[in-house]
Amino acid sequence: MDDRELIDRMRKIGKAIQGGESVPDVIIPLLEALKRDAAPTEEQLRSTKAGVIVGKLRSNANKDIARVAGEIVSKWRKKVDAAKDAKKKKLEQRDSPTPKGTESPAPAPSTYNKPYTGDPEKRHFKTDKVDTARTGSQTRDNSIGLLYNGLAYRTTVSIEEVVACAVKVENAAFKEFKGETEGYRRKLRSLFTSLKRKDNRSLGRRVLSGEIPANEFVRMSDSELSSEEQRAKDIEIEKENMKKAQVPMAEKSISDALKCGKCGEKKVSYTQAQTRSADEPMTTFCECTVCGNRWKFS
Repeated sequence: MDDRELIDRMRKIGKAIQGGESVPDVIIPLLEALKRDAAPTEEQLRSTKAGVIVGKLRSNANKDIARVAGEIVSKWRKKVDAAKDAKKKKLEQRDSPTPKGTESPAPAPSTYNKPYTGDPEKRHFKTDKVDTARTGSQTRDNSIGLLYNGLAYRTTVSIEEVVACAVKVENAAFKEFKGETEGYRRKLRSLFTSLKRKDNRSLGRRVLSGEIPANEFVRMSDSELSSEEQRAKDIEIEKENMKKAQVPMAEKSISDALKCGKCGEKKVSYTQAQTRSADEPMTTFCECTVCGNRWKFS
């Protein structure tokens, strides 16, 4: 595809954007044609500004337009990166000629595939130069970046492995919570928080190794996500609070809203105490003043 044809397609897309209700019907076929054709060179993208125009469509309100635009940008970026790598390799081979009679050394592995050599405490998808544009949705792509930051924290696992795992987890959460729902966003924030806890070092490693599959990871409760040390502390707190709750109270409240399950009377005295960790609901201890039946609930 030459510059003139690429410019003509960008002009048609620009006119369609300014059109009416049939915008998706016009833009999507144009984008699909771009995706099928050979990717333009970096020089063509710069001279025609095609990269900028299509890149903006990734945040289009129409999900189909955003998805196809994201796929095109990803394809073009891979072509540009491949061309840069080939050019760099050619220069390295020119500057370091292979002596006659010896075999050519194996090419150096990509930085993405090599173990991480930077500070594992400061890993971030931006500093690691990770392309998170994988889904065509800004919310989902941001979630992949968030998961990458959590999974990469304090590990030297290669960038490629961490990205692949982050994509799997995000996709599993998207399916589990049926789209970009509030539950989806809340769960991903919870997973990130658990991965970044300094007392939970093994969680990220277990997810990266596959010991905890992505579809299981997104269904784990806060208790299951916490470390063994934190769970032991929570149990101790619950035991201590239970002891405190069992101390006789000088005065109990009487409620006619509570009904005794044994005699059916609504003359129930009750007390409340925090028997579990601070973020759990209080436990209510009830006693029927008629038959003496006792029970508790939280």
